[in-house]
Amino acid sequence: MYQYPNHYQPYPQQYPYGPYSYYYQQPPIQSNNSAYSQEYIRQQQDAFSRVWNAIKSEVEPLFKRFQEYNIDRRFLRFLFRQVVQFLIVTQDQYTGSINQRVNQAYNALRNQLSWLFNVLQTYNLPVREFEKAIKDLIRLVLSNLDYQPEKDWSEWEDLGGVLTSGPTASSWARNRIDVFVRGRNRQLYHKWWDGTKWNDWEGLGGTLTSAPAAVSWGNNRIDVFARGTNQQLIHKYWNGSIWSGWEDLGGTLTSSPAVSSRGENRLDVFVRGSNKRLYQKVWDGTRWGDWIDLGGELTSAPAAISWGENRVDVFARGQDRELYHKYWDGRQWSGWDSLGGTLTSSPSVASWGANRLDVFVKGTDEHIYTINWDKNKWSEWERIGDSVTSEPAAVSWGKGRIDLFAKGPKDQLLHKWKE
Repeated sequence: MYQYPNHYQPYPQQYPYGPYSYYYQQPPIQSNNSAYSQEYIRQQQDAFSRVWNAIKSEVEPLFKRFQEYNIDRRFLRFLFRQVVQFLIVTQDQYTGSINQRVNQAYNALRNQLSWLFNVLQTYNLPVREFEKAIKDLIRLVLSNLDYQPEKDWSEWEDLGGVLTSGPTASSWARNRIDVFVRGRNRQLYHKWWDGTKWNDWEGLGGTLTSAPAAVSWGNNRIDVFARGTNQQLIHKYWNGSIWSGWEDLGGTLTSSPAVSSRGENRLDVFVRGSNKRLYQKVWDGTRWGDWIDLGGELTSAPAAISWGENRVDVFARGQDRELYHKYWDGRQWSGWDSLGGTLTSSPSVASWGANRLDVFVKGTDEHIYTINWDKNKWSEWERIGDSVTSEPAAVSWGKGRIDLFAKGPKDQLLHKWKE
């Protein structure tokens, strides 16, 4: 998933950071591994992504320290990433206390990545300042080499069932989760966590030709959508007492729907149309509006979320299999923005706070990957789960809490969570 620069090729002859471009011609990080197999490269990329995400907030003061000497931030980021990758590859060479390991790594860097030091020294940094900053970076990396985002997540829990689609999940109260799937007979099935235990599966009828989508806009209220037998959008809801029948909302869907709610009795449904473009249908509290063409060229079902009043974020896979994102800011829709990755499923998204997004996808190795928006920037991609056989589904019922669902190898519902 992680789009890492190809360090295993010579650097270009020209580089846009001044007269020291020739230093980029130096050989990349070397390893005792004689053949860079795909698995070896993937492991290195995963390790880099985990470490960089663990230290990136703490690296910020180092950026500012170096920028006092008018060093370009993009150039610094490149150099810092070189240091991180070097330490990942050579970490087994350092022994002793953390101070001893830092000094050993610093000397190894000076010997094997001398071009890096030659470039930085042209900026007339005081020697002590220069050495302290590099050692601070080394210390950060060595202290986080064992960081594993998987450790923040529970193990997978088997919730049974026989799924013929990916799941969807919604939450209408703290510590309450409702999960919906398409069953073996193409009917909608429902399983819920009541705060204490998981309840048995219940059949809710219908004839679904896609995975369902669900959202809650109020206490004890759930709206569920799916594609029907005529490729149309169908809808049913729980009002706190009973389930409604299925309602036909028309349209021509070529994907599962997605739904979000940006306010009480307000729904935004998104689908991929017959021309692969994104379409939106809005419930304004009184009636359903017409279909709205939002463009794009989707190769998956969309995912949608609202983290604030009059804010909607939509995600989908593009023609190049990367993750694409667009949003409604209360006045207009943004354009599509690529967030990279290589997706083999539709995305799913959850939000546990204002201006906070966590997106989940299945990668080329069938594992789940995530990328998050933390109010200011997007993170790097991280791998968090074992192999699954469907797109993931994510939901949050409290600050910092995410529950993740997917179809397992026996077509059962799998569940894991993060506090």
